[in-house]
Parts: sequence; structure tokens; C-alpha cells
Amino acid sequence: MVDKIQLLRNVGQFDSVTPPHQTAMHKLALVYAENGRGKTTLAAILRSLGTGNTDLVSERHRLGAANLPHVVINSGTQTYTFQNGTWSAHLPAIAVFDDHFVSQNVCSGVEIESGHRQNLHELVLGAQGVALNGQLQTHIAAIEGHNRVLREREAAIPAAIRNGLSIDQFCALQPKDNIDAEIQEAERAVAAAQSAEPVRQQANFQTLSLPEFNVDEINAVLQRDLPDVQAEAAANVQKHLAKLGKGSEAWISEGMQKIAVSSAGHDKEICPFCTQDLEGSNIIAHYQAYFSDAYATLKKAITETGKAVADAHEDDIPAAFERAVRVCVQTAEFWRKFMEVPAFDFNTEEVARAWKAARKPVLEVLRAKYASPLEKMNLSDEALAAIALYDRHRSAVAETSSVLEGCNPEIVLVKERAASGNLVTLTSDLAKLKTIQKRHSPEVAPLCDAYIQEKEAKKASEGLRDTARAALDQYRETIFTSYETAINAYLVKFGAGFRLSSMASVNNRGGSSCTYSMLINNVAVPISADSGPSFKNTLSAGDRNTLALAFFFASLDQDPDLANKIVVIDDPMTSLDEHRTHRTLNEMHELVGKVKQVIVLSHSKSFLCDLWISADKSNRSAVQIIRSGQSSVIESWNVHQDCINNNDKNHALIEGYISAGDPANARPAAVALRNVLEAYIRVAYSTNFPPGSLLGEFHNRCVQAQTAGQPILNAADTTELRQLTNYANKFHHDTNPAYATELINDQELLDYCQRILRFVRKP
Repeated sequence: MVDKIQLLRNVGQFDSVTPPHQTAMHKLALVYAENGRGKTTLAAILRSLGTGNTDLVSERHRLGAANLPHVVINSGTQTYTFQNGTWSAHLPAIAVFDDHFVSQNVCSGVEIESGHRQNLHELVLGAQGVALNGQLQTHIAAIEGHNRVLREREAAIPAAIRNGLSIDQFCALQPKDNIDAEIQEAERAVAAAQSAEPVRQQANFQTLSLPEFNVDEINAVLQRDLPDVQAEAAANVQKHLAKLGKGSEAWISEGMQKIAVSSAGHDKEICPFCTQDLEGSNIIAHYQAYFSDAYATLKKAITETGKAVADAHEDDIPAAFERAVRVCVQTAEFWRKFMEVPAFDFNTEEVARAWKAARKPVLEVLRAKYASPLEKMNLSDEALAAIALYDRHRSAVAETSSVLEGCNPEIVLVKERAASGNLVTLTSDLAKLKTIQKRHSPEVAPLCDAYIQEKEAKKASEGLRDTARAALDQYRETIFTSYETAINAYLVKFGAGFRLSSMASVNNRGGSSCTYSMLINNVAVPISADSGPSFKNTLSAGDRNTLALAFFFASLDQDPDLANKIVVIDDPMTSLDEHRTHRTLNEMHELVGKVKQVIVLSHSKSFLCDLWISADKSNRSAVQIIRSGQSSVIESWNVHQDCINNNDKNHALIEGYISAGDPANARPAAVALRNVLEAYIRVAYSTNFPPGSLLGEFHNRCVQAQTAGQPILNAADTTELRQLTNYANKFHHDTNPAYATELINDQELLDYCQRILRFVRKP
């Protein structure tokens, strides 16, 4: 409860005011002030104390004051101080109804703007709803923060590397374990499709090979002899051949074939050379045994073997092999653009040298064997070593050839894909693979991960927002219906001729706001419209003030902590007619019983007096703000004195004269007689004594009514009224121009004073 305004300095009309002890405030505290004396300033100070909005005080810095505003207010055991532009603490239990409340929550003049509907929305929601709405707005703000971060993180991932994908699609790309291999394969497929005709024409890998030296076969020929030839004959022939020298065996073998030709026509064999008789020649018999058919067969075998080796190992073998290797290298280079081809390397010069090194001794030993068919021979160790080296080259060539020929099935597939492949599709597939590779590259992956994390955080905030919105919407459904009912109940209590309908919450870009319609003569009137009936052209100033007051009272009813509220009401009867003012008084008395304290500020003494008279005498206080020089001050207010009306004062004058007989009061008492008599007749006989009537006219009506048998007054009272009126008219300016100098007889005045009081006090 606000117990006392202890200090007001340099604010509004208050220069340096320290109100006396008698200005302490009670449960119902009345503050009277003429307009312009500081009443609104005091309401603004209390609003500032309740809301913590220091601008409400700072902006009322007293004109011409050198120092800043300084305010001290006592509440219970705590002192609230405003100094250097801030409060030491604020008192949130204060709720203020004033022009600020109206302009913030209801309307500015005759206009209702979006800000009014938004503020009214919070007013309707109350503390619980505002808390729910605050939670919702917190989550919405968090989402907006996430959106800002997401935009920043999206900008860090250039669109150029996303291959036309949105940021979410790009970041959602899943990694591939073999992405590099897939990209390579896709690149080859694209290259093949781009070179479809060359691919179709390019040959497969052909077999690479080197001729073999069949060592076993060669050695078998070299080891052959003629085991059926007698050893003596063979020895003699070989001895003779040795004498003849190189080539003699072939010469003699050929000559043995000529004996039959040269002996034709003779009865005996003759020498084809000298035609002598050969019958007695022992060597010839040996020759015949030596150069038999078996010998010829042996020679043929040696010849065939030698020829086979010579044919297989022709002189152009190295050149042919080098050409084949060159073709193979070119084929590999071509196909490596489209598929995986193993690397290989042949040193054709080394192969040629190894081949020649092996070929030469083989042919030499075969020639030697041919020259001496019956001599068993072997390939030399040098020849075998050369053949072994050559065979290693040959095996390497065969192995590499086998590997390369193993690529031919893949080449067939490449050709098929090149022939049937869609270049656009293949290019697109390649681009997708490269996009995946870029997404999961070391420089981009952390950026995407950060974006995804923020996206997940936003999703979590959106979940909280949706939950908070659902809770708020559920609360709104209840509170807006309840609030509309409460407002309409207060409009009934305040005697308003209109009601509210369709009160609801609306969500828009600017935030949540309250919308409603007014029912006037059961016709719905919108709060705003481009033309036709609306708030601004259907409600009077009194209606608007009544609506604002209904909003305020309804909001108080929704407050679960209403019992602890300090309610400040500044001039609630502005623009209200008499019957609404009376009903407002009733509601204020009801409010006093519901809250901790009610502070009412007004420039209307009669309104405050009515509140004072009907209030609990033990728990009420009243102060007034009055001028003191160039400043305003706060003093105790004697409400009783201002509550006495003219009729009461007139009665007091008459009673005072009866009891004291003071000559100084004789004329005022005489003037008061007619006023008291008129006041009584106007109340007691209002039907027959309308405003503007005179006592003489009323007396005539009484006489006429009595004659008609429908008396207003009985005969005695009618006569008494005539006499009392005649005496009172002597001291009234309307009936006696010399009323101010009319002589007064004390006894006569005393008599008429007593008679008039008796007349007006009749039951």
C-alpha cells in the first residue's frame, strides 16, 4: 500500500514538496486537485513506480529546475526513491487507470490503431497470459536468431559448389565410401560417350608373345645317333671323315646316293666319281652301313628341327615384337581414358639382346649336329643360360599380355556404354558425384555440419514455440470469452447503451492483437472501417471513457493477485453523465473491498465527496493539491466542509439564528427561508413543482387541486404555505427589489424560521 508521498522535487508543478504527516494515505485515498495543479503528474509517478518506466518521471522534469526529479514514496516498511533518473526499486502491484491507459490500450481520441489492439491484447491476457505470450515471443525471437545464423552459415557455403541444390539438399547429401573411384568411373563414362566413334573403332588388346626355344626337343635331336651301325664301321668312317675335314660327312652322304645312279647299266657298283669298281672297297661297305635310311631319317630330323627353330626365330622377330609393344602401349593409353588399365613396361632392346643371345648358340649347335649327325651333342651351359634369360622375358611378356587381354571384356562394356550412353545423363551423374565429394571435403564438411546443427537447434526452438503457442491458444480461448463476458457485465453496471461481441485474439506480422465488434441496437459495428458506422462515429466521449473503464475493471478481475493490487484511478468520471457517474461510484466502492488500496484522483469535488460519504469512515483519507506561489503542494483536505451543500448551509443559518439570535445573521437567515422552502417543495412534490417553477405558482396549483377534489396539500398546509411564501418573498431579489434593505423584526423572523423548519420536516 502507498502510505505516504514523502517528497516531490523538480517534477511537474512540484518544486520541492514535503507533505505533512496528516497527508498519509489509507485503504481508500482521495486526491482532489484543480486541473493543472499536478494530479496527472502524481498518477504518472505512481505508474512509473509500478512499471519501472523511468521516462514517465524524467519527461516531467520541472521547467526551469536546475536539478533532476527526486521522488520519495513510502510503502509499508520500504521506501521507494527516484533519483538520478532511476528508481531504487519498483512496486509492480500498482495498476493505474488514466488518460495514458486509455491512449495505450483503447484509443487515441476517436481512432483505434494497431498499437491499441496489441496493448489491449496483453491487457486481456493478464499476467499469466503475458507470461505465456512472453515465452512464445522468446521462442520466436530464438527462431529469428537461428534464421540469422542460418543465413550467415548458408552464405559461407557458396551456391557455385552446390550444383543447383538448395542449401538443405546440399547439406543432406550422404557420403560414399568409394566416391573417388565412382567419380573416376563416371568421368570415363562421360569421356567414352563424348568419343563414341573413336571408342567403337579402337581395337582390343592383342596377344603379345615371343617364340619359344624347346630345349627338350632340341636336346633330344642333338642326342640322337644310329645305334644299329657297327662300331668298327662307324669308327672307320668317322676316322676317314676326320681326315677329309669339315663337311666331308655331308659330301660323302650325298655321294653315296649317287652310286646307284652311276652304277645303272653295270653289273656291279662303280664309284660315281672315278667309275672304278667298288666291290673290293672295304670303306664303301662301311659307308653303306653308316649312311643307311636311318641316317637319312636322322638327318631329316636334324634339318626339320633346325628349320623350325630358324622359322620361329626369324631375324625380324625383335622388330615385330617392338611394333606389337608399341601398338599395345597406344591401345593402353587410349583405353585408360575410359577404364582401368594396368601399367606395363617392356625394354624391347633387352628382349632383342636376350633373344639373339639365345638364338645364336641354338642354331650353331643344330648346324654342328647336322654336320655330324651321329655325334651326340648338348646345348652348352652358356646357351642354356641365355635361353633361361630369354624365357624370363618371354614369361613376363606372356603374363602381361594375359593381364591386358583380361581388360578386353571391360572394353566391350565400354564400347556398349559409349554406343548407348546418354551424354547429358552421364554428365549429370558425374556432377552429382562431384557435388557429394565437395560436400564431404575437409574444407566444406565443417560448414555443412555447422549449418545442420543450427538447423536442428532451430527445429528444437520451433518445437518449443509450437508447444508455447498451443498453451497460449488454449488459454486465449478461455480468457477472451471470459473477458468479453466481464466487460459486458461492467458495461451493464456502468449503464452503457452498447455491448462488445466477437472478442478474439488475432496473430499478424506485428504480433498478437485483440479485435472485437460493438453491438449497438443489436447491430454489430466494427472498431474500424473505411466508411459507414465504426468506433469513431458511433461512440460518444462518455461511451469511450466508459468502455475504457470497463476494460480496466475487467482486467483487474482477471488478476489472480487482485487482493494485493494498489489501484490508482485518475478522473474516472470524465465525460460521464450523472447516472453513469453514480454507477461508477458504486463499482469503486465494490473495488475497495477487493484490493489492497484504491487511490482516486479527481478535479470533481462532488464526485470525491460522494465517494467519501459512502466510504468506510475508519479506513479513508483525503488530500488536496493546491497552488502555493509558483508551485503546487499537498495538504490534508477537510472533505466534510466541501460535502455541505447550499441547502445544508441554509438550514444551518436558520437553526443558528433560532438558537443564538445573532443580529449579524438575521438577514442571511431571512434570505435562506425561501431557498429552504423551495428545496423542500422541489423534492417532496417534484411532479407538481418542475424546475423553473415559483412558490406562488405552486400555491395556486394546490388551491386548484383542492377545489377539484385532488389535493396536493391539505387545506391547513396550503394556507401555511401561502403565509410562509409571502414572508420569505420580502427577502428575495425576484419578488422585492428592496430585499436588501427590508426591515427585520427579530421576533417575527424567529417565528417564521421555526414555522418553516416545522413545515419542511413534516413526515
